[in-house]
Amino acid sequence: MNPLIECVPNFSEGKNPDIIKQITNEIEAVDGIRLLDVDPGAEMNRTVVTFIGAPPAVAEAAFRAIKKASELIDMSKHHGSHPRMGATDVCPFIPVSGVSDEECIRLAGQVAQRVGTELAIPVYLYEKSARKTDRQNLANIRKGEYEGLPQKLKEPDWAPDFGPAVFNAKAGATVIGVREFLIAYNINLNSRDEKHATDIAFELREKGRSVRVGQKDAWYYKGSEITKYEAGSYPCGLDDFVGKTIAETIAHCREKHDFDLSALLSLNSLDPQHPEGQSVKKPGLFSHCKAIGWHVPEYDRAQISINLTNYKVTSMHHVLEATRKMAAERGLIVTGSEIVGMVPYPALLETGKFYLRQQGRSAGVPVHDILQTAVQSLGLTDTGKFNIEERVLGLPEDWKQPLVNRTVFDFTDEVSRESPAPGGGSIAALAGALGAALASMVSNLTANRRGSERVDDILNGASEQAQEIKERLIRAVDADTNAFNAYMAARRLPAKTTEEKAIRKAAEQEGLKLAVNVPLETARLSLQTMELCLIVAEHGNPNSITDVGVGAQMANSGVKGGVYNVLINLKDITDPDFNTEMRRVCSELLNSAGVKLAAMEARLEKNLAKA
Repeated sequence: MNPLIECVPNFSEGKNPDIIKQITNEIEAVDGIRLLDVDPGAEMNRTVVTFIGAPPAVAEAAFRAIKKASELIDMSKHHGSHPRMGATDVCPFIPVSGVSDEECIRLAGQVAQRVGTELAIPVYLYEKSARKTDRQNLANIRKGEYEGLPQKLKEPDWAPDFGPAVFNAKAGATVIGVREFLIAYNINLNSRDEKHATDIAFELREKGRSVRVGQKDAWYYKGSEITKYEAGSYPCGLDDFVGKTIAETIAHCREKHDFDLSALLSLNSLDPQHPEGQSVKKPGLFSHCKAIGWHVPEYDRAQISINLTNYKVTSMHHVLEATRKMAAERGLIVTGSEIVGMVPYPALLETGKFYLRQQGRSAGVPVHDILQTAVQSLGLTDTGKFNIEERVLGLPEDWKQPLVNRTVFDFTDEVSRESPAPGGGSIAALAGALGAALASMVSNLTANRRGSERVDDILNGASEQAQEIKERLIRAVDADTNAFNAYMAARRLPAKTTEEKAIRKAAEQEGLKLAVNVPLETARLSLQTMELCLIVAEHGNPNSITDVGVGAQMANSGVKGGVYNVLINLKDITDPDFNTEMRRVCSELLNSAGVKLAAMEARLEKNLAKA
């Protein structure tokens, strides 16, 4: 999966389209950057820009945009309704796919250092990048805004993480950091009443809702936890709570029932966080979930508008299923949902897998099928179209590969031409992928049927692993061709001078090692496929054993084909240690494949003899 980062800088200019355009031009000028959205707000005098790309490109585009904003925006003349402290007020980096939080944090730190050093702008790190606890929250850093910066920068506790502790009157200060991807997700109800949506939103959101005595249940604080008052637990009845503050309830119960509730109920003196008489908060169902209810005139229906600030903790499908349950309890139904903007590939993938398992089906199916299941199950076409290729960030790189997306006829034609690539390495990868596909097929044919409960976990796990291997080997079909092309490009480098010859030789050696590593990975993955075929042959439907037997044969071709392509390239590699190690690994791969193929053939022949 190609590494992908989203960046969403907020610039303190929302009125002048020329300034905004100059800033976004800097972003788009960086190769590999895709500008997704530019959202100016005149009243806030602020523009939110969204772009994505590979980590180095995103880092460069972000720096260029911050630099251009510092040149064009004068904060001493800025006015707007939105809190702000700099020309580039905040610049978050969000890992989308193929990038860890740690890698993204390092990248954000590098950009922050450049901004502080090269542009002399004070920079504060926030969210996951924060080096101090009180700087995790953006609101804490931005307190006092631009106007409070001169004094803030004099305070030792508010020295910037990068850049000078000196007030930059024109550019102000900038906040940079790493946060989770925010999914803007709406759920539609078959109601026009905003109150229905608001009621459910309060139950969903992390903040929860205020609970007043006199409702169906009485709630109160017991220490730091919210407790429900159960009738009959104490002499005080539910009526003793109705319409009273906590202090009034305690006084009432003392007088009427000679019972002291003060040990159970939080008072101001006992719990400063919950002052006397303040409404009790009943926590919501989901953390990292913000939600409100409203009426959407365009659709003439009530809608729950949700922000999921960490989809790895609280996912779309869990929120949707809870909403469906609560809607049914209120005599309502969920008609569908919508994703506003983009959604990360891993988020939609996990949702698709969730619903496949809910349906008693294996999640070891092609990625396209999993994503389509997610779209259908979430009801994402309820209010419009949902194009996966346009709306999902970080799709696997083979989603639109030039070779693997061709028809079988076109692909075999391409192989048959006089060009050296695609060649044996690509075919070996394809053979291994087909073997993995057959292992997955037989697993899925057997599992999740009546009477298969004993082997369901084994076969479902095998099918999911086979699908992962299949996807990696499919990518290797093109990777092998690209690796060979890199070697050929190195051979075309100039070699007139001694220096040029040395450069070309080094590039050729690197190209050859790359050309070795790709088929070596093909061989390793194909060997793993053979192991899966043996597992599936043992636990799968005996009537399909010939299918998995063919899968093992194809995977064996993947192992041998990969090894052959490693060995043919080793003869031109001048690194003796590299050569020795590669030959040892290849020998082990071939020996292991031979043992597994013999085991498969023995099992296959035994089964066929009974037929």
